[in-house]
Amino acid sequence: MMMLLSADYLSFSSNVCFLREFNRSFGLDSRRRRNIGRCCRATLITNSESFEVGRLIGSYGFMNITSYSGFQSGMGMEFVPEDVGRFRAQDVGEGSVNIRLYEGRIAQGPLRGTSVIFKVYPGQQVGGFEADSMAANELSAHASLQSNSKAIACQNIQVLLGGFETKTGEQWLAFRNDGKYTAADYAKVASEKMSKISDLGGQKNWNPFEKDETVKRRRYFVTKLLQGTIRGLAYMHDHDRLHQSLGPASVVLNTMAEKEASYLIPRLRDLAFSVDVRYSEIEGDTRTLSEGLWRRASVAGAFTLMEKRAFGIADDIYEAGLLFAYMAFIPFCEAGVMDSLSLRRLLENTFKLDVQAMREYCLADDRLLEAVKFLDLGDGAGWELLQAMLNGDFRQRPIAEAVLNHRFLAGAFV
Repeated sequence: MMMLLSADYLSFSSNVCFLREFNRSFGLDSRRRRNIGRCCRATLITNSESFEVGRLIGSYGFMNITSYSGFQSGMGMEFVPEDVGRFRAQDVGEGSVNIRLYEGRIAQGPLRGTSVIFKVYPGQQVGGFEADSMAANELSAHASLQSNSKAIACQNIQVLLGGFETKTGEQWLAFRNDGKYTAADYAKVASEKMSKISDLGGQKNWNPFEKDETVKRRRYFVTKLLQGTIRGLAYMHDHDRLHQSLGPASVVLNTMAEKEASYLIPRLRDLAFSVDVRYSEIEGDTRTLSEGLWRRASVAGAFTLMEKRAFGIADDIYEAGLLFAYMAFIPFCEAGVMDSLSLRRLLENTFKLDVQAMREYCLADDRLLEAVKFLDLGDGAGWELLQAMLNGDFRQRPIAEAVLNHRFLAGAFV
């Protein structure tokens, strides 16, 4: 399992086909490689001269979870930054792959002028085999999802338009520019606004009408964000793909303005660790990017192909549950009151996934009151959904469609 750490005009004449790494074996049989290869060539732009590259807009890396031993009753409860792995008794390190993001556009062809975001994987000399594997896997995942005739119907997954490979071996993937900001960016801005209100005299001096309207807009925005995210995840699962890197930095937003919530379209990105869960692919899967998933599946008692597939889907739902918790707390708290690591520690270590016990704890802290009120909507519908998604038994977690149809996300309370 991989987690994003943080997200912070030149031209190329190289016409090296960026499908080289994708067409390696990576555990795919030759017939399937030919089929997907034809699909990619038919629908993706692979000529570097078709693109113009603009300014660097950011970079990010990954935390690499290298082992998993489940929950342990004797596990120490104190958290120190150097021991992130104690959240799940895992060994966690910073991944060696650093990805750069650039603005750009398509310079020729029918899509000329289309704005794109380039995602750049380092060449093998810098990023090693891991970088090539991630680039190839992300290409494969998007090709699989976009080759379906109904793919256009799902607007909650980032659209890959093409890419190329440079002479130095860097893999450049070009995605349609549907927004530069992420759910993490939105949460940060929202929490900073809460801090400014506090600096101006606190909630006691906050106009009650203005407060109600602000909270109402924020609840609606967060609900729309979660709906779109889960809708994208449901589409992936329906098409035999796991995300395996879901988090607030993996959800791209076309707007961060709460007043524009009706136009909000969240889109899933970062499919570098996506796993194909068709039974034919699970059997004998020894690929590096998925070995951690199947190791965790064995620890959880999932051994048959059907159990492994169910575990993989439930694993995505668990991470979606952590994202749900993040979006329910961070935007409704002042900056610095809560962060993703502290929230995860509370859920997994302190309260052992007992969501109601965590609610009682949060009730005693006035700084968390708005988050509690949000999850309390519908007679505790938010806590109910969160508990289901974070169920310690993977067999008891709901599928994405069930999450989407839950009364909390159905929008009846906002």
